[in-house]
Amino acid sequence: MRTRDMTAGKPAKMILAFALPMMAGNLFQQLYTIVDAFFVGQYAGMNALAAVGAADWLSWMVFGIAWGYTQGFSVLISQRFGAGDEQGLKKAVGNSVALTAIICISISVVSLLLARPLLHLLQTPDEIMEDAAVYLYVLFAALPILGAYNVQAGILRAVGDAKTPLYAMVIASFTNISLDAVFVIWFRWGVLGAAVATVLAQGVSAVYCYMILRRIPQVRLTKDELRLQGDNVRQLIRLGTPTAMQNVVIGVGGTAVQSVVNGYGTVFVAGFTATNKLYGLMEMASVSLGGALSAYVGQNYGASKFRRIRDGVRIGAVITTAVSFVIAGLLFIFGRGVLSWFVNAPDPQLVNDCLDVAQKYLNAMLVGLFVLYLLHAYRCALQGMGDTVTPMVSGVVELFMRVGAVMVLPRFIGEWGVYFAELCAWFGAMVLLIAAYYIRVNKLPKTDFAEGGK
Repeated sequence: MRTRDMTAGKPAKMILAFALPMMAGNLFQQLYTIVDAFFVGQYAGMNALAAVGAADWLSWMVFGIAWGYTQGFSVLISQRFGAGDEQGLKKAVGNSVALTAIICISISVVSLLLARPLLHLLQTPDEIMEDAAVYLYVLFAALPILGAYNVQAGILRAVGDAKTPLYAMVIASFTNISLDAVFVIWFRWGVLGAAVATVLAQGVSAVYCYMILRRIPQVRLTKDELRLQGDNVRQLIRLGTPTAMQNVVIGVGGTAVQSVVNGYGTVFVAGFTATNKLYGLMEMASVSLGGALSAYVGQNYGASKFRRIRDGVRIGAVITTAVSFVIAGLLFIFGRGVLSWFVNAPDPQLVNDCLDVAQKYLNAMLVGLFVLYLLHAYRCALQGMGDTVTPMVSGVVELFMRVGAVMVLPRFIGEWGVYFAELCAWFGAMVLLIAAYYIRVNKLPKTDFAEGGK
């Protein structure tokens, strides 16, 4: 049985049982991001690492559009699964797949045309421009592959299967590590090798998810269900567009920060990149717990079990805060040692300068890591209830807080203003999301319709 009904049972147990496989899957996904940075930094040099960093926010923004749509699509899928609407579920799944293909191909073409002009706009240093452009070209061309994995993983999680995406990421991670060794060390392809390895690994994960989806009767599709249908398309676009735009807005803020970072020189960019490669590891548990809450809330919202929503989100917020303190404590102790994996240069002083930048940025984020975790919990709870607009607005708040901080704070506290820009963005979004969640949840009935109001 690959699906999981989250409308019955203890909320804490259900959330953790769903989140732990997601967490393990995200760990492996972050592992191959970290391994990419390790191979590039150690075997292609500091400039290559800086080139990857210069491209990071642009690639995140483009991928975020595809990921945002698929995340929004999964809300409708989880609600229909929770409501027991099998025909509606299949239509939602089929239209999600078709829309993802159209969106990803379109975005891929546009982003390939804009990649180099955007790098120039961000004042990317000349010595890393070519590598950054090559990195983006490979990733943007392969966007449909990334979309294929994301939409299938979203479908699986929406019906309660968190294990298949985990296994897919395990397979992809080992594939990526092996290919990194071949392309970066043996073939000496540098940044190009890391990008190609990432794309091929994502392709493997997409194929694995497809093989499993074919075995689940509730989501096994016919050609008719892949045809775009007006009502389904409107609902999916309504749910997916705000989430995608939220990621665009966050990405715009990130690229604004990157343009400021680029102005500090290649060593600063490399140090900033080293910490950003750990960002995914720091964020991993919050994304997993948030994904579990989204599926949990979505299913219970579809089943009209409103008390379970309140209980689950409250418990989820406690769990996510506790996890953030554990991760922050570990990285305060071991952070510099981990960061040293990514930095290599002939001059030891350059390495030390780069690590100083990386550690300062890391410590600034660790102080407020719990804010990021609460942000994800409440954002995903709102999305599970079908509200994808407020999370989009929270992205706008992040944009203004991040850009405002990076433009103003360095005038008063120097480079620390750049480091604290991320924390300012998290805090602004968290305040909005928590307020919006409680306003929305207080409007819901106090009883569970499915249980006769008892």
